[in-house]
This record gives sequence, structure tokens and C-alpha cells, in this order.
Amino acid sequence: MAKNKLQEGSGPSQRQLRVGELIRRALSEIFARGDLHDPELNRLSITVGEVRTSPDLRIATAYVLPLGGKGQEDTLKLMARNKGELRRMIGKKLALKFTPELRFQLDDTFDRMDDTRRMLSQDAVRRDIGE
Repeated sequence: MAKNKLQEGSGPSQRQLRVGELIRRALSEIFARGDLHDPELNRLSITVGEVRTSPDLRIATAYVLPLGGKGQEDTLKLMARNKGELRRMIGKKLALKFTPELRFQLDDTFDRMDDTRRMLSQDAVRRDIGE
């Protein structure tokens, strides 16, 4: 299959987005149900904000955040320790040719939103945008 020259470097493909969303939903369901064998991870409430996949769908990076934002580094360590079991469970739930290798990173979307709100509420900025 020939590559479309117009699509190079223009962001994720529809397939990457679809597979990423399937993995995000599967991870969210696993965490919500407490299906893991690790009691430390099961007692945490974890939000899966987004999952990005590599172009070949072999690597999936999940952006996660524990509820309340406390214990972020410990949560990442627990998830890294259980990534084999998580990968196996996702493989059972999804009908993919290959189950991608899972990687976990902290989701900083909420922090960036707070910074943007803080910036937009400054008097100088509000004056410039005409409020």
C-alpha cells in the first residue's frame, strides 16, 4: 500500500485515534472494576485521559492521573509493575493483531488548563482581549 504524501507529519491517523480510544476505554474499565491482582493498584482511582499509539500500533502511551493528584510517582511505579497483566487483559478485550506495549505518563492536562485560566484572569490580559 502506497503512503499518502499529504498525510506525512500531519498528526495521528484515524486508525491510531480509534485504537488509542479503544485502549483508553479498556484501561478505564479495568481500573474501575478492580480486575487486577495487585491490591495496591486496585484501591486507587485512576483517570485515563488519553492513549496515544505509535504509527505502527506497537506502542501505546497512556496518560493517567490518580484521583486527587496525590501519589503520582507511586501510581506510575505500580502501573509499570503491572503493565504485563494490563497488556494481557487488553489483548483479551480487544481484537487487535498485536497488543501494543504499554507505557504510562502523568496527564498534565488539568495543570495546563489551570495555568491558562490563571493567565487569562490577569488584569493586563483581560484588558488586551477587551473584557
